[in-house]
Amino acid sequence: MAKGKVHKNGPLQREMDDKVYSHVMNLLEEETQKMKAKGVTNGPLTMALAKDLTLIQIFEYVKTKDRSFSRTKDDHLRYSIDRVLKLAIEDEEEEMKSMGINPDTLSKEDDEERDDLMEVKDTNQANKSIVSLWKTTDQQEPAVETGEKEEKSSKKRSKESSKSAKRTKVSKDRTPPTCTLSDLGGLDDVVAQLMEVVGMPILHPEIYMATGIEPPRGVLLHGPPGCGKTTIANALAGELQVPFIPISAPSVVSGMSGESEKKVREIFDEAKQLAPCLVFFDEIDAITPKRDGGAQREMERRIVAQLLTSMDELSLEKTDGKPVIIIGATNRPDSLDTALRRAGRFDREICINVPNEQSRLKILESMVRDLKFSGDLQLMSIAKMTPGFVGADLKALVTAAGIAAIKRIFTSMSEEEEQRLLLEGVQLQQEEDKEDGMELDENPEKSLEDSNRNPQFNKLSIIQKFLIKHPSALTPEQLSSLCIEHQDFVCALPQIQPSAKREGFATIPDVTWSNVGALSKVRVELHMAIVQPIKRPEIYEKVGITAPAGVLMWGPPGCGKTLLAKAVANESKANFISVKGPELLNKYVGESERAVRQVFTRARASVPCIIFFDELDALVPKRESSLSESSSRVVNTLLTELDGLNDRKGIFVIGATNRPDMIDPAMLRPGRLDKTLYIELPSAAERLEILTTLIHSNGTPLDNTVDLATVAHDERCRNFSGADLSSLVREAGVISLKRKFFTGIGVGDESIEEVLVSDDVVVTGHDFEKALDSVKPSVSDKDRLKYERLNQRMGWSQANVVEPEK
Repeated sequence: MAKGKVHKNGPLQREMDDKVYSHVMNLLEEETQKMKAKGVTNGPLTMALAKDLTLIQIFEYVKTKDRSFSRTKDDHLRYSIDRVLKLAIEDEEEEMKSMGINPDTLSKEDDEERDDLMEVKDTNQANKSIVSLWKTTDQQEPAVETGEKEEKSSKKRSKESSKSAKRTKVSKDRTPPTCTLSDLGGLDDVVAQLMEVVGMPILHPEIYMATGIEPPRGVLLHGPPGCGKTTIANALAGELQVPFIPISAPSVVSGMSGESEKKVREIFDEAKQLAPCLVFFDEIDAITPKRDGGAQREMERRIVAQLLTSMDELSLEKTDGKPVIIIGATNRPDSLDTALRRAGRFDREICINVPNEQSRLKILESMVRDLKFSGDLQLMSIAKMTPGFVGADLKALVTAAGIAAIKRIFTSMSEEEEQRLLLEGVQLQQEEDKEDGMELDENPEKSLEDSNRNPQFNKLSIIQKFLIKHPSALTPEQLSSLCIEHQDFVCALPQIQPSAKREGFATIPDVTWSNVGALSKVRVELHMAIVQPIKRPEIYEKVGITAPAGVLMWGPPGCGKTLLAKAVANESKANFISVKGPELLNKYVGESERAVRQVFTRARASVPCIIFFDELDALVPKRESSLSESSSRVVNTLLTELDGLNDRKGIFVIGATNRPDMIDPAMLRPGRLDKTLYIELPSAAERLEILTTLIHSNGTPLDNTVDLATVAHDERCRNFSGADLSSLVREAGVISLKRKFFTGIGVGDESIEEVLVSDDVVVTGHDFEKALDSVKPSVSDKDRLKYERLNQRMGWSQANVVEPEK
């Protein structure tokens, strides 16, 4: 009950009655406003009366205005409306009595008004006319009893409607597509398999009939998005010139029970009538998920079962020797029901991977075949610059290159037109000024520059300027210069983000080898282990090296392990996945292992690829008895991914850690992270090189009295790492600013600005001396001895470094 809600006739019985009562009052107010707008009166009153409202009217109004009643049973709501309406009518009668109006007389007047209205009888004329039409169609039949006649006519109409429905279904446009396999590029292996599995049964079914061999019934195409599954299915139908039935899998699903299965049966019935033909299910995983899932709906299970039985009925005996082959496409083949992937249904599964360099070259050649270009496009270099690009990404690149060419031509045309018009305007203005006796501008080019500084015009983009200057169609002479060049592809390449990089992939770092000081020997090893196998794999294949090496960089903190990984990724220009140690770990069982597998799955889809595991000891610690079971599963998953049944061709792994003794020994065996590189603390000569690189990269101004060799050989720098040296340079710069900048801070802001503008702040040797006193090394002598002992026991020695031949 609604507490505190008391009406003059008594308390409302329920909280629902309280809400309904307020809605009834609102409805009466709305009806009253409508009556006033139309000038309609209700007897002596110009207001709507509760007794004129119907239960259905109030029910629909309340359901529309208050969504909370959608969770209430309709019967309960109707009972509440009945109670409230009676209460509202009683209140209304009492108010009219208090106003001196007899409600009984008012109702009589209303009844008299209703009696004056014309009575309309329902003659049922529409139904009679339809029945008469039925009778005219049956006049030619012999006279039979009425019941038998109506039954026969209804059966006849149902047969004719079913025949007409079948005719309309078959009359859909099922002509083969216009594209053919020759329009594709980089899919030679896939095309060969499809012609064997699909082309042979479609074109020569008599071979299978003579030998008694059952032809394949289905082919499943799977691969990452954008690799060309839908395109190759359409091209295959265009090559074979057979009817093609494209089906979007979600369109099969219907809201009515049984309608989805009926659609599947109708599709296969139509295919049998059009045989030989191809049926293509795009995104087939949407209607054929695994039936063992707990959250699976019964409708989806029925669709899977119907599809299985329909595919089993596609034998040559049941199709009159005319084959019907099903082609499915999906990005997630593992989510399909296992019964669908057995032999006899989808007999062959063809994987369309991310194209390699040669495949990308062929795809680009097929895409630019009909383009207008000038000079050599250097497609081989473009193919080298697009690792991880699928066919859809390359198509977007060609489109972006065309737009870049259009902008380039438009810019040149707009500039020429603008300069010509402005020059004519300046000359005309000078002639007018000369006639008026004004002084002439001796420098017309300056006037041209001044007139060119129109801020409103310069705010417009290139396309907008061109459209303003050329509102009509271009002439053939103007279009003749419109063509694509190699530079247009280079300009468009940064604008295209490959599909694989849009989730889970890091961008290529901007760190180059010029930002790395010293570490030349380590650079040679990384160059031979990772960079060259990516750039020139054919050289390594000559000596039988096909498996990529894994590299573990370890050493004291701050020695440049992460910096080296960034430089390697930048030089190789390969796809780069950065994994920050513990980020793959998850508290839920199985999620950490799934994250590890997903990293390698993405890497396989975009080879060549570099996976960088930072702080590797947090991800793969030693599998001891004290270790938790979840950590052991993560280690096992990573070990199997590195050197298991899955192919790791083109995937390069780099690990970095400060604690190599904490890593599981199985990670360091040959075939996994078999190359261990000890990044030791720099020597005095290397410290000098690092300092020079840091000062050059940061642009730190040095005084002529600064001797970096003295700073590098100072005893206080003995255990300095690269990070410590970077901190030393920064601290020296801060001390120089203190000396020049903060001295006048009490005078006012003007002195600060003068120091900034004067640009005479330099770092002196005295600043470095003070910085050496304040910056301490991050590695102690004890830690350095520990790393040296680890290097002697399990690390990488400099004796193994092979110097390149001169």
